[in-house]
Amino acid sequence: MQQQFSFRLQPAEAASEAAIKKLIAQAAGVNQTAVTGFYPVKKSIDARAKTIWVNLSVTAFINESFLQRQLIPFQYKDVHAAKHSVAIIGAGPAGLFAALQLIESGIKPIIIERGKDVRSRRRDLAKLNRGGVVDSDSNYCFGEGGAGTYSDGKLYTRSNKRGDIDRILNGFVHFGADEKILYESHPHIGTNKLPHIITAMREQIEQCGGTILFEKRVSGFQLSGNRIKSAITADGENIEAGDFILATGHSARDIFELLYSSNVLIESKPFALGVRVEHPQLLINNCQYKSNAQNNFLPPASYSLVQQVNERGVFSFCMCPGGIIAPAATSPGELVVNGWSPSKRNNPFANSGMVVEVKLDDAMQTLKKYKHDSNLEWFRKHNGFTQLHNHPLTLMAFQKLVEQHCFTAGGGRLVAPAQRMADFSNNKTSASLPECSYQPGLQSTALKDVLPDFVYHALAKGFMAFGKKMNGYFTNDAVVVATESRTSSPVRIPRDAQTLAHPQIVNLYPCGEGAGYAGGIVSAAMDGEKVARQIALVHQ
Repeated sequence: MQQQFSFRLQPAEAASEAAIKKLIAQAAGVNQTAVTGFYPVKKSIDARAKTIWVNLSVTAFINESFLQRQLIPFQYKDVHAAKHSVAIIGAGPAGLFAALQLIESGIKPIIIERGKDVRSRRRDLAKLNRGGVVDSDSNYCFGEGGAGTYSDGKLYTRSNKRGDIDRILNGFVHFGADEKILYESHPHIGTNKLPHIITAMREQIEQCGGTILFEKRVSGFQLSGNRIKSAITADGENIEAGDFILATGHSARDIFELLYSSNVLIESKPFALGVRVEHPQLLINNCQYKSNAQNNFLPPASYSLVQQVNERGVFSFCMCPGGIIAPAATSPGELVVNGWSPSKRNNPFANSGMVVEVKLDDAMQTLKKYKHDSNLEWFRKHNGFTQLHNHPLTLMAFQKLVEQHCFTAGGGRLVAPAQRMADFSNNKTSASLPECSYQPGLQSTALKDVLPDFVYHALAKGFMAFGKKMNGYFTNDAVVVATESRTSSPVRIPRDAQTLAHPQIVNLYPCGEGAGYAGGIVSAAMDGEKVARQIALVHQ
């Protein structure tokens, strides 16, 4: 007989299979030998009080043979000779899951990826970290697997309405992820494991007859009426397909510019911008776990913080326990930081994006202030500043300007401008900076002179407010590193609510983070599947 049980356990109990079996037997009123096995269904940590509890739900097998957890089956078809093909621009989670869904539907995917495969990509990341050399097509954002491959692999999402979260998590397990992601409240794969999983996905796609083309940056489209006939790559190749899925991610600015210059409808979209904050992990453990900070049965502590400052949201983003701050620029002359963690989350630091809501009026005021800045040459050349309010690339231009100012403030080679946290809020240049995981290095800088005024003032007050919510958080032992700016796309590519196609180009399907319909690995993957299912429905 199978039964469901829920327990509130001490961390040591939750880590002991024998202890859990004993509790199952007691709850079921049977001898412990009658419990043949169990598997977790849900697991979360409650650290709000002095005593820390683990909430655990399990499926237990009593007086019958134990069966392993049943995973969702995936039926991948042979599409070598498929009649219909779909070109997918971008091999991030949206593009890869779209391709796999198309294969399940008997449609041939052709993935066009500007970057390199995961193995080749590592060498460019090494140059980025150690020498400050940015390859515009191969970096933390571009390449096989997209930004998620080398950017942590957190799989937490609240996007239940967008699709089947369990199906996406099962997909990752199918290709090699640990089953823990199916039941943990904040599932995480880890940057060290994701490349192998992404490689397994690619091998499945190719084995079934799909095609993946690396180092093929799309630079144009051949249009015929209201349809795309082919995608044109930078090396001059024309790639034809029946439909086109645009899954380029939130940093493909050249795609946004291409669409705009081709008179394809796009829109500006609010996003968030700020900094990345790093504390010693032990300090965060002490803040969250109190007297239990040294408990070996507890994972490195995380946090989630939000505060309204002058009617503007300030919030933590992409928190990485036991993590590393990484350079995430996609073009020379700009400075962007992001964070990631290995699967064990065993590095000595904890980092998190700490960002501020950016609205169109904010961007307009900042751009007008710097209207003679040479960094705005592209925007000025194409549009001037008379159309600033209604221009779809205004927020992108703002994002780019802030990144370029941070690059200059750091002195080049991706050295990041930084400040101790209390010094930041008190507008005091730090005499020294603490040890930090960011490999290119830090430059002590008054970030008030680097960040837009509204961002700086919101963060300065926000940090102090967070210190009151989380005792010990507001400290000069923490370092503030600029700039965290790639939280989401500053552009939305519209699509019809029913057909999911672009309102002008009937066979163009924008999806994922770059199109403004997702905010992380899982939501992007779900959106990719959603678009692929719609295409399959049309061609049934």
